[in-house]
Amino acid sequence: MNIWPTPTTSAPAGAPQAALAGVIEGIGEDGFAEHGLRELNRGLPAASWSVYQVWHDRPPVLHLSSSLGVADTTRDCFGAYRDGLYLRDRSFDALRQVAPGHAAVLRMGAEDAPNEEHRERIYRRHRMIERLSVARREADGSLLAVNLYRHAHQPRFSGDELDAFTTMATSLLAAVRRHLALVESVRQPPWNPREAMARACPALTQRELDVCERLLRGWSYDGVAADMGLSVATVKTYRARAFERLGLHFRSELFARFGAPPRR
Repeated sequence: MNIWPTPTTSAPAGAPQAALAGVIEGIGEDGFAEHGLRELNRGLPAASWSVYQVWHDRPPVLHLSSSLGVADTTRDCFGAYRDGLYLRDRSFDALRQVAPGHAAVLRMGAEDAPNEEHRERIYRRHRMIERLSVARREADGSLLAVNLYRHAHQPRFSGDELDAFTTMATSLLAAVRRHLALVESVRQPPWNPREAMARACPALTQRELDVCERLLRGWSYDGVAADMGLSVATVKTYRARAFERLGLHFRSELFARFGAPPRR
């Protein structure tokens, strides 16, 4: 994995400039994720992209994602990531040492993923070979990352493409942050996963909802059991019953379905 600083000023030229201009035109619009990826492909081809935020003390949040020319598996990937892989992700550690407001470009191949489970569940299972990111440390200590992914049918990012991305990275990150701020300003009432689960399956009991709600917060079975005054075995029983009613098999599916509101 490689990491390097972004330029202090951004002066994109040629195809990257046109791609960046297209992304900026979509700020605040419905379908920004799909539009943004299409525009980026004008100057820097990528089969999928995501924008997510990670903290050191709570589960990460996926802000947007989209794919082009491949099945959109980015939310499934993030479900697996939020399911616990984020706890062992050291790929952004270098950025945690910089001051808030600073950004850097990071490049990571599938073979550089933090551990074997990460490589299998995120990269191999979804045929992704490389991630190119620009990430910034926010005022609350979190990291906001814009990630482009190359898939198995594509070559790895070339030196010229890395230079192009580095040139446009700061402006791209600013455009995404502006879009997220605009969306937040008109956001509907906060997403309530408990209500969403209850609507999806009115047969769910209060205990089953209690367990699933805590799992969506990133809690372990031990943590849920301690908080609810139950045994771990009982917690797993409630979880199994809830998953059966909801038609789920894995915790990652719970995150993918109820961890965030449906995409605009």
